Amino acid sequence: MLTNVAAVLMDGVHPFELGVVCEVFGLDRSDEGLPVYDFAVASAEGPTLRTHAGFTISTPYGLDRLDEADLVVVPAGESYVRRIYPADLLEALRRAADRGARVLSVCSGVFVLGAAGLLDGRRCAVHWRHSDELSRQYPRAMVEPDVLYVDEDPVITSAGTAAGIDACLHIVRKEQGPEVANRIARRMVVPPHRDGGQAQYVERPLPRSQCDTVGEVLAWMERHLDEEVTVEQLAARAHMSPRTFARRFQQETGTTPYRWILRQRVLLAQRLLEATDETMDAIAWRTGFGTAATLRHQFVRALGTTPQAYRRTFRGPEAAA
Repeated sequence: MLTNVAAVLMDGVHPFELGVVCEVFGLDRSDEGLPVYDFAVASAEGPTLRTHAGFTISTPYGLDRLDEADLVVVPAGESYVRRIYPADLLEALRRAADRGARVLSVCSGVFVLGAAGLLDGRRCAVHWRHSDELSRQYPRAMVEPDVLYVDEDPVITSAGTAAGIDACLHIVRKEQGPEVANRIARRMVVPPHRDGGQAQYVERPLPRSQCDTVGEVLAWMERHLDEEVTVEQLAARAHMSPRTFARRFQQETGTTPYRWILRQRVLLAQRLLEATDETMDAIAWRTGFGTAATLRHQFVRALGTTPQAYRRTFRGPEAAA
C-alpha cells in the first residue's frame, strides 16, 4: 500500500515541480474520505536549500527519511541535467528501489535516477528538450521522448512540469483505484488522465532548409503542401535522376521525401488549428490531406492526439468545434 511518501531535494529545486508532489501527496483530504499520506520533504544537501526561484526551503529531514518511504520522488531542479550528485543520495535511491519502494522523477529529476543506475535497461520519459542529452549520458536507458510518463515499476519517470501531475495521479490510480485518483484530480481542478503525449507540445516551426543540393526543392515543397507530388516530379525539379535525388534527400534531411512532406503537413495543420477557426475539412484541404478523416488519422499517428483535442488544448474548448 502507498502510505509513506518522501520528496528528496537538492539545491536549485524547481518550486512548481516540488509543489506538484506536495499537492497530490502532502494535503490532508481526510474530510473528503480520501487517503492521508505520511509525507515529508527531505534534503540531500543540508537543512536549508535554495530554490530555482531564489527563496529557500528548510526541512529537518535528511536522506534517512527515504528508508521508510513507499514512494521516493525526485523533482526537477536547476542544473540537474549536468551536475555532480551526492553519492549518498544515489545510494539511498538504489536502496529504495532494491527494497521495493517506487522511485518517481519529475522532468530533469530523471538525470538523478540515471546517475543512480536506475534507468539501465528501462524505458523512461523526460522533457522533450532534454531527451537527446539523457540518451547521450545514459545510453543504456530507453528514452521515449513523446510520452508524458513511463511506468517501469518500481521506477516511474515523467516529462516536464504538468506531466508530473499525470504521473502522480497514475500512481494513486494504480495503488488506490480510479475513484481516489479522480477525486484528487477534481479537487486540484485538473484532468485525471490526459490523452496524447509530449509531441503535441514540442516546438517545431516549419524549417527553412539549409541543404546544399535539395534546398530549392524543399522550399518549393513547403509552398505546395496541398499538392500531391511524386519523387519523379521532385527529382525533375532538382535536375537529377529519381535514384540520385532520393539518396541526396536522405543524406541532407535524414528522412525520405514522403516522410518529410508528411511531417510538414502535420506542422502546418498544427499552426492552422492554433491560429485560425477553419474547419477540419478546410484544414485537411490546405495541408494536402484531402479529407478530415485522413487529417485525423495522420495527426494521431504523429502527435498521439486528435486535431479537435489539439485545438482545445491550445485555443480553449469554444474553438474546438
